[in-house]
Amino acid sequence: MTERRPWGSYTILEEAETYKVKRIEVLPAKRLSYQRHQKRDEHWVVVEGEAVVTVEGRDIPLSPGGSVDIPRMAAHRIRNPGKTPLVFIEVQKGDYFGEDDIIRLEDDFGRATG
Repeated sequence: MTERRPWGSYTILEEAETYKVKRIEVLPAKRLSYQRHQKRDEHWVVVEGEAVVTVEGRDIPLSPGGSVDIPRMAAHRIRNPGKTPLVFIEVQKGDYFGEDDIIRLEDDFGRATG
């Protein structure tokens, strides 16, 4: 199942009771919301393109093969600073994975919630 978003798209690769795995593509010069999750931790691995990940206000540049852990309730976002698509794999770990567990602090597309 692939979902389109204003910043790109995501595809759910696998889902179980305690984890969910997504392939996420971010278009050039786009970024996801600055957000938090109450019910899950995340691990991101860049597989194509360049990324700048912000976790609690700290920028972390990542190239293919680079990864970052995002603890539950940490404010975070990913940005594609390049001219080609950014692709990364997101592994969510926790007990709930619904899109309504996203608390958007800032959003380029008018979807901020908190």
